[in-house]
Amino acid sequence: MVAVATTLWGLNGVISKVVLTHGISPAELTECRMLGAFAGLAAVLLATQPHTLRVVRREWPELIALGLIGLVGVQLLYLVALRTLPVGISVLIEYLAPVLVALYAWLWLGKHVGRSLWAAIGLVVLGLALMVNVLSGGGGLDAGGVAAALLCACAYAFYIIVTERGIPRRPAVATICIGFGVGSVFWVFAAPWWNFPWDRMPDAVSLDGRLAAWHLPLGLLIACVVVLGTLVPFALLVSSLHALPAARVTLLSTWEPVAGGLIAWVWLGQSLTTSQLAGAALVLAGILIAEGLVGGEPHA
Repeated sequence: MVAVATTLWGLNGVISKVVLTHGISPAELTECRMLGAFAGLAAVLLATQPHTLRVVRREWPELIALGLIGLVGVQLLYLVALRTLPVGISVLIEYLAPVLVALYAWLWLGKHVGRSLWAAIGLVVLGLALMVNVLSGGGGLDAGGVAAALLCACAYAFYIIVTERGIPRRPAVATICIGFGVGSVFWVFAAPWWNFPWDRMPDAVSLDGRLAAWHLPLGLLIACVVVLGTLVPFALLVSSLHALPAARVTLLSTWEPVAGGLIAWVWLGQSLTTSQLAGAALVLAGILIAEGLVGGEPHA
């Protein structure tokens, strides 16, 4: 189930990139994904565990921060990065979050992490240097895209810290549902629905890359981002937590950047240079080491 969920997230990155190339902005796509995820999760919880959605006043500051930084921030910055970076690289940089969480645990919580943290940081820094082609002047990847992906990793680290610490009396799925609700309210004011390009939803758009001859309605692709890229993988991930330890699930979720890269190669024809592939391998190794130091909640 974890492999299927993370593969769907990788596929979601490719579908999202196609949607972005056809005139939908990162903000508009983030808004659709958040509202769709909130509606789906809220419907299930209201039918099965309505009490988990009750919020007391003292919980709101943390829930609002989770919604705005850990959910709106992660998804918006990821899509901004995705516009100019290869899918696999965008996801891989986002997954630097466990390294940042390990640093947080060491600097602020006083947790002993030993040499493993420095090994993880060293591998990540060297890997990123190879991916952005530092030795040749940094021309390998778009600087703005890399900056957005790094900020996304910071927001994702915040998400991990908040969801790991948890909010009393509430399961993680309810906490995230409320966070999506906070994000949905934010988008009502930041990008009102009446300004959304509804008239473009029936437009048949090319699937690009090796599937350029195929066309689907733009609205259907956005629905795939909401359902196949959010609700289905999240349901699979929550179900897997009943059979596997959370740490194992989190570790297995690092398949997402690999899956995203492979699907982007097959579908869009995206490929990486030898140095970028070597850098991606080093970054992934650093992430796996960091995952061993701290747990983490895979994102939704």
